[in-house]
Amino acid sequence: MAAGRSLSRSERKAAARAEFLLQEEQRERRRQVSRILHKPAAERSSEEAALLSGCQEIVRDLERLHKKRERLRRRLEEVCDEPEELRRKVSKLSAVVRGAKHLIIYTGAGISTAASIPDYRGPNGVWTMLQKGRNIRATDLSEAEPTLTHMSIASLHKHKLVQHVVSQNCDGLHLRSGLPREALSELHGNMYIEVCTSCTPNREYVRVFDVTERTALHRHHTGRMCHKCGAQLRDTIVHFGEKGMLQQPLNWEAAIESASKADVILCLGSSLKVLKKYPHLWCMSKPPRRRPKLYIVNLQWTPKDDLAALKLHGKCDDVMKLLMDELGLPISPYDRSAEIVLGSGTASYTNTTLDYF
Repeated sequence: MAAGRSLSRSERKAAARAEFLLQEEQRERRRQVSRILHKPAAERSSEEAALLSGCQEIVRDLERLHKKRERLRRRLEEVCDEPEELRRKVSKLSAVVRGAKHLIIYTGAGISTAASIPDYRGPNGVWTMLQKGRNIRATDLSEAEPTLTHMSIASLHKHKLVQHVVSQNCDGLHLRSGLPREALSELHGNMYIEVCTSCTPNREYVRVFDVTERTALHRHHTGRMCHKCGAQLRDTIVHFGEKGMLQQPLNWEAAIESASKADVILCLGSSLKVLKKYPHLWCMSKPPRRRPKLYIVNLQWTPKDDLAALKLHGKCDDVMKLLMDELGLPISPYDRSAEIVLGSGTASYTNTTLDYF
């Protein structure tokens, strides 16, 4: 073809057809190689062995892909320590809790599964089911009650062994367990609290129902009005793709301040895939030797496992029951009639209205 001559329509169609056939041939070759690789080596014919030998680049690519899928599969698997191994690890953890100068706890959805609230990344978690194309069962969170883990954390704080709790959960169970408001940062909000941002300081309404029935991403008005100034109330939830702007109940300042003082961080039931994105919570600006010692309780892999001083593969309630026994501390039973959110302890809230309707 002469230099600079443009292709005719028929030549362009022929070139496109040739490119399509080449790509289809490559795809078919890839499928053939994949089928052969799934066979045990002893069962492959000489022709199949020859095909693999002539397609080394495809073989390497498929083997890399297989290793990546296996790695992801293993990360989703739940692993349980043997009972004796778990007790041994809890014994180590109890010594750390006793000796900590400033212990903070990070909690995720895994501490609420015993309350029949689904987690996110477990085998039956919300995101796992969505990725599999399955429907998510509706859950009435108003019927949930604080778990043994929630009550244990409240007891640890009462006995001054835990200084602060940073939670990703929106279910309100930490407050209902009796954990003081000032000791808690709810980074993604609380589905039972709505706020008037027109009042100064912001006026909060603690409800006994889910305030988010009409809210969504970038749509936070709940449809109710402030009884003081008449402005629209908004929820406190931080949706994916948003940044939390409210002072309460998010309480970011207390979370960052407490993290800066921490010598020990205990992570309970969190995949840490979201929390890892907040460098201030891990004191990443400090030299590694001055960062808090990390302890993780989770059945699955987390991106912080390699940095942990100890990883406990167990259910949160099981671990916390063993830990409280080791520490010789009682776990107060949950008493719905005495919980703060449902009516007592009004004075513990600043500029807060309790509304039961």
